[in-house]
Amino acid sequence: MQTSIGLVSPATRRRPLDRWLGALLGRRLGQARLRISLRDGPLLYEPAQTPVAEVVLHGRGVVLSLLLDPEVRFGDAYAAGRIEIEGDLLAALVAAYEALGVRKGRRRVRPLGHSLRAARDNVHRHYDLGNDFYRLWLDERMVYTCAYFSRADASLEEAQLAKLDHVCRKLWLRPGDTVVEAGCGWGALALHMARAYGARVKAYNVSAEQVRYARRRAEKEGLSGRVEFVLDDYRNIAGRFDAFVSVGMLEHVGPRQYRTLGRVIDRCLDPLRGRGLLHFIGQDQHAAMNGWIQKRILPGAYPPTLAEASSGVLQAADVDILDVENLRRHYALTLAHWRARYEDAFEEVKRRYGSTFARAWRLYLAGSEASFLTSSLQLFQVVFARATAEVPWTRAALVPPGDGKL
Repeated sequence: MQTSIGLVSPATRRRPLDRWLGALLGRRLGQARLRISLRDGPLLYEPAQTPVAEVVLHGRGVVLSLLLDPEVRFGDAYAAGRIEIEGDLLAALVAAYEALGVRKGRRRVRPLGHSLRAARDNVHRHYDLGNDFYRLWLDERMVYTCAYFSRADASLEEAQLAKLDHVCRKLWLRPGDTVVEAGCGWGALALHMARAYGARVKAYNVSAEQVRYARRRAEKEGLSGRVEFVLDDYRNIAGRFDAFVSVGMLEHVGPRQYRTLGRVIDRCLDPLRGRGLLHFIGQDQHAAMNGWIQKRILPGAYPPTLAEASSGVLQAADVDILDVENLRRHYALTLAHWRARYEDAFEEVKRRYGSTFARAWRLYLAGSEASFLTSSLQLFQVVFARATAEVPWTRAALVPPGDGKL
């Protein structure tokens, strides 16, 4: 949301406490191009360079809370309206991330519980908010994962369809192939694999809201005989399949369960011709998810490094890695589309769910976009196959149409 940078309060004389708080904030922020002030109070911090936005804090208590626990307290205070950003929210977050070095200074990972019950609870808190909420700002297929932009000016609908095709090409799908999908969202990929590529798909998901929606879509499109949506955990996948695919689920599995997922892939994948794809938010360095997002938005989430996904999941799956692609910039652009649509629907979100919820999700979407823009998060697609699987000799089959320019 764009507004003009606000004027500094007329209060020109700072108390000793304000000078002390300003000095502490300055040490925390380093070279961040952000002006920080108290609402109806003094300026606390002025950057050396021209600021991109002004952060207005509603009271000294907010300042103290930020000094004690900046990640969680900033998110909570912004959601509650006790912090305002006068200027561009995205630019402010990018400036903060760059100055604070989020790629280097993040917290160590704490072990997270991902039992069957915990996994269901975590999914319920994020994905079962209601289809009507996500329908306000997702594309028409309800795809809640990174899109693929073969052109910079592609619409979100075009880019999400291109992503579905990109995944299917990487799986080398042929009519009659059997596919198992772990974590299927609202069913867009499963339905596309059946409709456009002639595959038979069994898709697992622990979100009751999403499974009900996907089953209705399959019935409406006449694909119920080719796609089965199963309300169950990936650990209970049964049967043998030509291909395994997981888009946007590995972030929710948890490091302690990586080898379990790998053994599931090994168990369900055809021993001679099996191949598969993992699509997941990741990172270059081992670090915990942002504390506020972990606590308020995505409980139990952890973006793995490539090394963790390889040694933890794929080594246990007894497969060879064939291709790795990083779609970080595509996810930043996807989030820009989502954020624009969300802003268009912001007043409706606030009316239905309240101001705190609406502001929290505004911050979550903007913070996620900033994370991909500054490379603190990555988006990996990893293609793998059995050693004996017949796969194309070159990568030509993976190249989509388009000018290749972003």
